[in-house]
Amino acid sequence: MAPFDVSSLLARRAAQSDEGAIVRMSQRARELRAKGQDIASLTIGEPDFDTPAFIQTAATEAMRKGLTHYSPVAGIPELRQALARKLKDENGVDYAANEIVIANGAKQAIANAVLALIEPGDEVILLSPYWVSYEITVRLAGGVPVILKAGVEENFKAPPARIAAALTDKTKLLMLNSPSNPTGAVWSRAELDALAEVVKGHPRLMVLSDEIYEYILFDGKMTSFASLPGMRERTVTVNGFSKSFAMTGWRLGYSAGPAPLAVAMARLQSGLTAGANSFVQHAALSALSAPRDDVEKMRQRYETRRDMVVKALSAIPGLKLAPIPATFYAFPNVGAFLGRKVGNHVMDSVDVLCDWLLDEHGVATVPGSAFGDPNCIRLSFATGEVELEKALARFSEGLGRLTA
Repeated sequence: MAPFDVSSLLARRAAQSDEGAIVRMSQRARELRAKGQDIASLTIGEPDFDTPAFIQTAATEAMRKGLTHYSPVAGIPELRQALARKLKDENGVDYAANEIVIANGAKQAIANAVLALIEPGDEVILLSPYWVSYEITVRLAGGVPVILKAGVEENFKAPPARIAAALTDKTKLLMLNSPSNPTGAVWSRAELDALAEVVKGHPRLMVLSDEIYEYILFDGKMTSFASLPGMRERTVTVNGFSKSFAMTGWRLGYSAGPAPLAVAMARLQSGLTAGANSFVQHAALSALSAPRDDVEKMRQRYETRRDMVVKALSAIPGLKLAPIPATFYAFPNVGAFLGRKVGNHVMDSVDVLCDWLLDEHGVATVPGSAFGDPNCIRLSFATGEVELEKALARFSEGLGRLTA
């Protein structure tokens, strides 16, 4: 009898749940550091700041009060009500508390929405470049990703006419991320109005609007898609506390959408993970209720870093850079450097280029192929200014060798 091999029993869906390049590059950077090498990392999209002290205190006080038991599946009423007020006051969208579902991170809120809406064979529009988890989640639900590309010359925003041309009778969902990971792009009100007209013209199209970076904004104004005329019933808005409040490890996100969809999403969450962490929800309530002084201080630091990145990258001949009005990411186009050779190294793909930059210049980045654009590299500037300056110098030096 042959030895038991559990790998032969694994479901195909497990192979679809790999964030690939981000995890690989981060792991490689850690391994090289463990060997004593000096590595400057621009890989992970995680604030380098600690969670504000008053939020930590609120969590501690909640635990001491015994708020450590199961929470309602859709979240504690106080937080859902506070989020309804926030969405009305700040985003211009009127939701009832029962239309809001608290999840274990924005990623789960996205999964809840996709699983609640998508049947096998349904088409989902992904605007490339896109966050890697979108495609993973769509495939896990049995959906068919329809990828629409927009390059650096278009500021990574597909024109509405291109989106309209991709719609079919199988299209059910469009995933919108503004402000965007990985590009930092923000859709203007005029651009969103034009997109809304496309949505109105399709009989069954919903929009998932991922707004997790709404407070990390440097230029212009961020508009919630659901606030546009006729879009509230067509939209599920996803947001969370990880990025703006530096609460990545707390794992708390939320969705807001039409009541029937909210009920379906809560039902799915009940069967998968149940409610989010009780005392974390009380800490989030404190975060919402307090002045945003800490959030603003972090935003200002990110803006300083954005300016550092733009200055450094703009000085590299051949590199193309779109404006970065928000987030803590840059997504430069390095297509001019692909195919070039240094010694025995041929940069025949952006993945090879990123590996070479790490091995030869000690700077860890993420290839844009992970986000649907094989000509770009994502740089996260959610790191201290000293580390960032070192990383940018190494990145510039590496690309400089390819232009010599």
